[in-house]
Amino acid sequence: MILKRRPLSFAVFFTTLLFCASCSSKKQTSQLPVNPPPIVDVIIAQTENISNIIEANGTIVAGEYVELHPETSGRIVYLDVPEGRFTEQGTVIARIYDLDLQAQLTRAKAQFDLSQKTEERLKKLLDVNGVNQADYDGAVNDVTINKSEVNRLNALINKTVVKAPFSGLVGLRKLSVGAYVTSADAITTIQQVNKLKVDFTIPETYSNVIKKGRTVEVEINADTKRHKALIFATEPQINTSTRNLLVRALLQDGSASPGSFVKVYLDAGGDRNSIMVPANAIIPDTKGKKVVTVKNGKAFFKEIETGNRLAGEVQVTSGLSPGDTVVVTGVLFTRPDKPVQIRTVKQLKDLDQ
Repeated sequence: MILKRRPLSFAVFFTTLLFCASCSSKKQTSQLPVNPPPIVDVIIAQTENISNIIEANGTIVAGEYVELHPETSGRIVYLDVPEGRFTEQGTVIARIYDLDLQAQLTRAKAQFDLSQKTEERLKKLLDVNGVNQADYDGAVNDVTINKSEVNRLNALINKTVVKAPFSGLVGLRKLSVGAYVTSADAITTIQQVNKLKVDFTIPETYSNVIKKGRTVEVEINADTKRHKALIFATEPQINTSTRNLLVRALLQDGSASPGSFVKVYLDAGGDRNSIMVPANAIIPDTKGKKVVTVKNGKAFFKEIETGNRLAGEVQVTSGLSPGDTVVVTGVLFTRPDKPVQIRTVKQLKDLDQ
């Protein structure tokens, strides 16, 4: 009987040992924390005085600019392009061969003179009833036709002459004497540089601050001195692709080459109190933008509206109040109405460094 009881005692002992080990494992497992709260850094929202200066990219534009093209086809027989120099309005830049037209003009003038003399003789005869009215009317018609032919040929000859349409600087010569040209060929360029303009674009949200006669500051070629420019026109329609408004201003002082890149600064209302938050603290959403705030140890998502964007910071125009605790790191790990653990309270200026 003793030999039969030994295996039973061993089995009972082994079962008891397993049960105790299982209980101990469950106790240790129950002591482990489940989903610990995320660790975040925060800032305390507060108002700051920010400068409401709009910075825009612009381009210097000549007061007047044109490419000089001949109005008719032909061979260039005269060319005077003072490259890079100032020329007066009306100066002849080029001439196209026109001897055939000059010959036609001489003939037309002779016919016109003859028709005029014939009309004068018939007029005297008509006064004494020496000719009928129909003959006189035919003579008058000949005068009109011959005069119109003279005018037509003069117009064609004028098209063979290329003149400076206004006073300005002449560009580089693109053709030589003897070249056959058409109206599609450019001879040179001319531009007026004593009255320079500045073209720049701003977001449509600032279109209400753009007014005719308003002054902007222009920085040319990274010059430390800023020059004044006076707004005198805007494009009536906002660009549907960029949602920007094209503005044109007249440069009051300074000089630059047309086409130069410039920075334009526009005061949109002076300094004002605003709440600034780091750009990485904002969560883009299909309905707008949100930030995470902490209250009583829990995370809350608030919808906000933004304004100006500075280097690494964004202006919050609505949705936040001074004193709100805003999460700036660990934003993606937070969940609405769930606990969070604040590690440090940072300053906005420290985050910019």
